[in-house]
Amino acid sequence: MAASKRKQLHLTAFMRPVSLHSGAWRYPSSYPDANFNLTHLKTFIRRLESAKFDAFFMADHLAVLNMPTEALKRSHTLTSFEPFTLLSALSQVTTHIGLAATASTTYDEPYHVARRFASLDHLSNGRAAWNIVTTGNPESSKNFGRDDHMEHSERYKRAREFYDVVTGLWDSFADDAFVRDRESGVFVEPSKVHTLNHKGDFLQVKGPLNIARPVQGWPVIIQAGQSEPGRQLAAETAEAVFCSPRDLEAAKALYKDIKDRAVAAGRDADAIKILPAALIIVGDSFEDAQAKRLKLDSLVHYDTAIASLSVALGTDASKFDPDGPLPEESEMPDTNASKTGREGVISLAKKEGLTVRQLAGRYGGYSGLAFVGSPEDIASEMEKWLDEGGADGFTVVFPFLPQGLEDVTDRLVPVLQKKGLFRIEYEGTTLREHLGLKRPGNKFFE
Repeated sequence: MAASKRKQLHLTAFMRPVSLHSGAWRYPSSYPDANFNLTHLKTFIRRLESAKFDAFFMADHLAVLNMPTEALKRSHTLTSFEPFTLLSALSQVTTHIGLAATASTTYDEPYHVARRFASLDHLSNGRAAWNIVTTGNPESSKNFGRDDHMEHSERYKRAREFYDVVTGLWDSFADDAFVRDRESGVFVEPSKVHTLNHKGDFLQVKGPLNIARPVQGWPVIIQAGQSEPGRQLAAETAEAVFCSPRDLEAAKALYKDIKDRAVAAGRDADAIKILPAALIIVGDSFEDAQAKRLKLDSLVHYDTAIASLSVALGTDASKFDPDGPLPEESEMPDTNASKTGREGVISLAKKEGLTVRQLAGRYGGYSGLAFVGSPEDIASEMEKWLDEGGADGFTVVFPFLPQGLEDVTDRLVPVLQKKGLFRIEYEGTTLREHLGLKRPGNKFFE
């Protein structure tokens, strides 16, 4: 009997912003304008493709973060490219790496989203992915003619219907609908065109889409929520989950929960990949890598730190005693922002007994999962997460660029490849092939 193939990691690169650490642009030898420089971004994605990364992932914001001017003036993410515009450009300088963009189900329309992703999938020959978000920043509503942000549970109900509409629009044409018969003069076979005629609780869309079915059938579906409705949405719809567990035990619980929900929804557990975000700082040793992190953290100004904590909590943390403990949740105003974000802050504060000032320092830098050490040590830790059911791979967060990215592609990836944990070459050309995902059949013609 042939030996079973070693399970391998999937790696995506978190690239909007190019670093989630607010001190990244100040780090010695880093590119201060890395987040908004096309020349740099083309170099970064080519390097990631050379290292055989699965995908280049772009988050998105529909409003400037609600921070005081003293904090905003220090932010390297205040100006960023619109994801579809940038990824369309990057699709023309790459051939294999996946291109994942975020699009909101609260502040966009399904016809727009379906067209943009179908276009990107055709432009890239099958490498597009849609990160479904409901938008956690309440300030976004004011940029779209609304005074108030849609309530949390309602956002997720709309998102579920939105997904059905978008995927229905992608299936507007059978794969062989466009016959282009010069002799008969028939360009498209009418019997292979489906009009959606959707009328739901939130959306009304006639269809059909005016773009041929995407190369992948559907672009890969990514979901990023960890709240109760977010997990259920992921289980029902997602093919990759971007998440932020703080440690292996929390990751294993999340991994099992989402996979179990997917099975209960009639799906194959392997058809959904769990990819936690992880800041990776590579050094010659743990001490060397830790020194890099301490230097990076020292570049975060307190104005930025307390503002970042406020965003995570969904309330103004500057009013709290900086040297006292975080107030109980019952003492904070309710929030319509990210529930997961607030829960994470409260959990961290209680677990480590941190003051508000110490918490602010974490959130002003990077407060999530981090692998810090030598390439060998980090590879072993990633292997442990893979083998113990904590992850199917990782969404890599870079500490600073270009060196932090090059440390991963040039030092960590070869170790992962040597251990048999990561591909040496791409085995296909589409993102679905990279992730081991089936091409979905057409709802209306298969």
